[in-house]
Amino acid sequence: MQGKVAIPSMAPGGLDAVRSGHFGHCDAFTLVHVEGDFIKEVQIVPNQEHVQGGCMVPVNLLASYSVDAIIVGGIGMRPLMGFRQAGIQVYFEAEEPNIRPVVEQWMKGMLAEISDQQVCGAHL
Repeated sequence: MQGKVAIPSMAPGGLDAVRSGHFGHCDAFTLVHVEGDFIKEVQIVPNQEHVQGGCMVPVNLLASYSVDAIIVGGIGMRPLMGFRQAGIQVYFEAEEPNIRPVVEQWMKGMLAEISDQQVCGAHL
């Protein structure tokens, strides 16, 4: 895999940070630009305020940074549809708590895109 992938992160963000369980309420997004088998750049982008019904706020934020993909442990249908409309692939990985191993899995093509059946029911 290559491109720019976003991972919802707990503060302070970065490759050695812990992933956030809820992408919309994460402290930051760790953006990892991958070329070939190498990590070219890591950028930390603070999340914006997530207000009621504001599930599109993080979608628009990540689209503004030209993100190609996001890796989530859970997501609601509305933001999932927003990411799809923005051309951002959504990958699912709910087990690994740390960012670096998840990025490495994505780079090796080990993660699958999320299915509609994996959507969080509380966030429809």
